Amino acid sequence: MPKMKTKSSAKKRFKVTGTGKILAGQAGKRHGMIKRSTKFIRTARGTTTLSKADEQIIKPMMPYARKK
Repeated sequence: MPKMKTKSSAKKRFKVTGTGKILAGQAGKRHGMIKRSTKFIRTARGTTTLSKADEQIIKPMMPYARKK
């Protein structure tokens, strides 16, 4: 049986945690920071976990990531 391929775009953008959740960078922080509130900028630091619906889209793209 040949190896399954991981989507390169997915492996660059997402990380799977030990419990099987998927971490992704926060959206909406590339440009236009002047119009955004300070609270929005502060709370959008770092990474966030994806919702269940989005998780189901990404998990098949990363077949060798940890699953739980």
